[in-house]
Amino acid sequence: MVSSPHEAHHRIFQKNPGLFASAFRTLGIPFPEPVAVSLMDTDLTEIRPLERHVDTLLRIDLAGGDCLLLAIEAQGRKDPDKRSSWAYYLAHLYAKFRYPPVLLVVCRDKGTAEWAAEPIRIGLEKHPSLAVFPLVLGPHNVPMITDAARAADDLPMAVFSAITHSHDHDIAAILDALAEALRATDADAAAVFAEFTEAGLGATPARELWRNLMGTGLSHFRGFVAESFRDEGRVEGRVESRGEGILRILAVRGVAVPDAARQRITTCTDLAVLDVWFERAVTAPTADAVFDES
Repeated sequence: MVSSPHEAHHRIFQKNPGLFASAFRTLGIPFPEPVAVSLMDTDLTEIRPLERHVDTLLRIDLAGGDCLLLAIEAQGRKDPDKRSSWAYYLAHLYAKFRYPPVLLVVCRDKGTAEWAAEPIRIGLEKHPSLAVFPLVLGPHNVPMITDAARAADDLPMAVFSAITHSHDHDIAAILDALAEALRATDADAAAVFAEFTEAGLGATPARELWRNLMGTGLSHFRGFVAESFRDEGRVEGRVESRGEGILRILAVRGVAVPDAARQRITTCTDLAVLDVWFERAVTAPTADAVFDES
């Protein structure tokens, strides 16, 4: 469970790896079509006691066998120390994995976004030895999704829009559209997005607006393990709901589900197994990965 705006702003990419594709389309930057996305260890420490951790790190496998590393940093304010850290992250990642690293910084205010987008040049003024050009998503370029149909088409981006624009004067319209889209979504899948939204809004008036919406129409989405699901008399119903939730999450994330995988999910009656599959469905790059025991 996410517990802060900082965590929600970058961890939504962990839970919905396909979100980066929407993000790069927003930036107007061509990005190769991925065939798989893997969550990687974020610890970049080499010599203790100095520890360095990137917020989220994804390995993106491309057609033809090539790979990219996507380092995602959630930045809430200007921090001069971060600029040297970002340069270190990219150099370290390339030296360690030999894959091209890409830095994406996500911000919730325009001033921080403008600061984060400034190139980092290290070395001679006219001939830097190392140059870093961060890609930045913030209120200036993330669309405000105020249409429920559009929100339903891309729920991860709709949640990301709400988090990014949490301080915007149009946040109420964004949250209304997201709430309406979630009402038409499977309860288990909606719970994932509702939790991220509440955490991502942080200590802002927008969070109170969201809680009011949840109280009047989305209360059954609160939490991943709602008390109603713990009622033993409803186990059978929860088994069916959990299976539907797995399929809905995969559908929302655009993951293809072959007939064999669909049948395996819908015929499983072991709630503990379904709970494991449900958690994997949030990040699995393929339907088969949901069942992966490795």
